[in-house]
Amino acid sequence: MQMRPLGRTGLSIAPVVFGGNVFGWTADEKTSFALLDAFFDAGYNTIDTADVYSSWVEGHKGGESETIIGKWLRQGHVARDKVIIVTKVGSDMGLGHVCLKKDYILKAVEDSLRRLGTDYIDLYLSHWPDAETPYEETLSAFAELKQQGKIRAIGCSNLSGEQLATSFKAAETTGLPRYDVIQPEYNLYTRDKFEGPLADLCIAQDIGVISYYALAAGFLTGKYRKPGDGEGKARGYRMDGYLNDRGLAVLAALDKVCADTGLSLATIAIAWVAARPGITAPIASATSLSQLHSMIKAGQVALSAEHMALLDAAGV
Repeated sequence: MQMRPLGRTGLSIAPVVFGGNVFGWTADEKTSFALLDAFFDAGYNTIDTADVYSSWVEGHKGGESETIIGKWLRQGHVARDKVIIVTKVGSDMGLGHVCLKKDYILKAVEDSLRRLGTDYIDLYLSHWPDAETPYEETLSAFAELKQQGKIRAIGCSNLSGEQLATSFKAAETTGLPRYDVIQPEYNLYTRDKFEGPLADLCIAQDIGVISYYALAAGFLTGKYRKPGDGEGKARGYRMDGYLNDRGLAVLAALDKVCADTGLSLATIAIAWVAARPGITAPIASATSLSQLHSMIKAGQVALSAEHMALLDAAGV
């Protein structure tokens, strides 16, 4: 499997990243361990998580995903230096708002390190824009953590092209490190949050892009095709937002490629993202070994130009 350089970070990652939001939520500890073992055994090397995962679950407070990853690391199935851990800071962890202030980040990183059971984080991202905190203050915190060896590289999530460009100017003016990775939402259905100015900027500035929601919260697996199909599912409440003419056209295109190739819809949807200009690797989640197989396969196949064009046209 060919690894891909992650912008200017010095890190190289496999073409699919495991989304750890499911750990401690829809995948219990035992299942999470089995999935991670199989993922790394297949040659993949990167896990994405966040301090806030999975605070939305009743009785949770955040940190559950990081804690499970830390326990898995301690089992020693894979050596720490063979694992690239991506985690994020800044989401509401009880303050009632996002926060990227320096003192908050310096405390939050210690909590993440403790839960992960490691002394460094490979890639640390600001999770959401914080309109109350200047980029200079956030970047100053990240610079200090890099100097201390607690993080290796920095990035951001959910910034627009304009916001990312503004952060670059702040870094240049102050001599602080810039964001070298971004994590936008991007899939066959949701195109506008990456394509256009943000994608152009990332390509021009050699920014690593690890996109999330490659399967549109499960819609692109093909399991949800009519109102009510998502009832009782963890993310089922989101499905009605995709069940429109464009969403059904995307599913029809996926069905055609599936019939031609014998691949699952999930594999095709993830492989499409992985092949798009500017993308380093998509993030996808799995809660069973069969779902994981679709993820693993996506990093091993190359869709034809004809199939890519068919899918491209369906999602616009």
